[in-house]
Amino acid sequence: MTGEAGHPSGSETAPEQPDIDIRTTAGRLADLDARIEAAVHAGKAHRIEKQHAKGKMTARERIRHLLDPGSFVELDALARHRSTNFGQQKSRPYGDGVVTGHGTIDGRTVCVFSQDFTVFGGSLGEVFGEKILKVMDLAMKIGCPIIGINDSGGARIQEGVVALGLYAEIFRRNVHASGVIPQISLVMGPCAGGAVYSPAITDFTVMVDQTSHMFITGPDVIKTVTGESVAFEDLGGARTHNTRSGVAHYMGSDEHDALTYVKDLLSYLPPNNMDAGITFAPVTEEDLEINDADRELDTIVPDSANMPYDMVSVIEHVCDDGEFMQVQELFAPNIVCGFGSIDGQSVGVVANQPIQLAGTLDINASEKAARFVRTCDAFNIPILTFVDVPGFLPGTDQEWGGIIRRGAKLLYAYAEATVPLVTVITRKAYGGAYDVMGSKHLGADINLAWPTAQIAVMGAQGAANILYRKEIAAVAEQTGGDAEAVEKRRQELIQEYEDTLANPYIAAERGYVDAVIAPSETRVQVIRALRALKTKRESLPPKKHGNIPL
Repeated sequence: MTGEAGHPSGSETAPEQPDIDIRTTAGRLADLDARIEAAVHAGKAHRIEKQHAKGKMTARERIRHLLDPGSFVELDALARHRSTNFGQQKSRPYGDGVVTGHGTIDGRTVCVFSQDFTVFGGSLGEVFGEKILKVMDLAMKIGCPIIGINDSGGARIQEGVVALGLYAEIFRRNVHASGVIPQISLVMGPCAGGAVYSPAITDFTVMVDQTSHMFITGPDVIKTVTGESVAFEDLGGARTHNTRSGVAHYMGSDEHDALTYVKDLLSYLPPNNMDAGITFAPVTEEDLEINDADRELDTIVPDSANMPYDMVSVIEHVCDDGEFMQVQELFAPNIVCGFGSIDGQSVGVVANQPIQLAGTLDINASEKAARFVRTCDAFNIPILTFVDVPGFLPGTDQEWGGIIRRGAKLLYAYAEATVPLVTVITRKAYGGAYDVMGSKHLGADINLAWPTAQIAVMGAQGAANILYRKEIAAVAEQTGGDAEAVEKRRQELIQEYEDTLANPYIAAERGYVDAVIAPSETRVQVIRALRALKTKRESLPPKKHGNIPL
């Protein structure tokens, strides 16, 4: 019996081929070829055309674009479901709607599963789930990254509660693999209901603009229960999860862009938590000499403390070849997180961004940075922190939203990190936000400051208004409330405070800062710090696990 395009349909126990005599060795080889061909072409032609019409690749096409040419080794290609409910025995395609296996990316081994929307809508049934579990177990056994390509209509209703059980088995393996091997999710189509929790647990989630959707309950259910009307894209599209919810880490313009991002991301990640880490070509001693590009940092901070500058430019000046790869670039842009190479070593970078909300820390920024710091720490990636933070964002929304608890996640992440921690204070480091941003007090190893650094309990204006309240009031009384005279004196007192306390030298006197350096020296000093810290050994008190303020 053959299916479309002359391929065996896989709807019977074995595809019938009139010309094949399975009693002979040649016949058995031909039978194997026919079965493999059926597995490769499991999706019906019209469904593949529909997939392409949406700008989406098929499951196998995605794997081909992701992995090195010819490196993919498929597992369980001949697996088929065993269900007879609702007439399912009439259609038993090979693979059961998911392609699993292992291959290489830039020569490094990875495991991968790719859900096939052209077969049963990519729905998860018993065999489908078992295949995913098997490849996840393999990834843990050999210590390599696991990449999940999600494009599924959800649970296979015909198979009942077994689908729910397999989802939970996947979640449990996600949790056990967390911090052991890198887990990356590509959401290339629908991902709804319980299925969304697997990508949520993984380290990085990549979506595609206009074609990816993630939500617990869809627009129809929301309309029925709450009366609220919302479009698919607004509810759970790639832009929503990259800008508002923070569920996703990157939004690809198309599937090619999304797959390329994952390949680039993996170039900074080790295969597992026991690996020494990714190394590129280290800089030469000649490269340690300060050059013209380094000197550009000497003028990057404006004279006025209220003027912004782009912290990404600072980061690019320090990274090898000026290459810096952001993570969650569209979410909480007031803090920058991403990967770069410094002295040939993969490094995670966390930095306040003065051009967004003046670089203040809010709920979203705190959680974004905390998750990133913990990811780097889990995989032995040193963390470089750039600080220009005026404090936490004030407001009732922040207070009622739990900034105390959620902001504490960031200080918790830094305090429990045992990887090399290097911090550079470029300008403002005020109040509790100074403590939170990789301070010496939380365990940072090397803390540097630029001469433009202002390390203080609060900004000069607020401090002057408190410290000199009586003096300012006296000036107002003496001048009969002359606003110009009062403001002139207030500015003098602000300047006095800045000159006395809002500088890096008080902190340097107390050892809170290891050195005050010219901005142009930053790259060289960071390289030397990371070299010194390569043999760092630090351990935490024995415990089952900490109780991070989730």
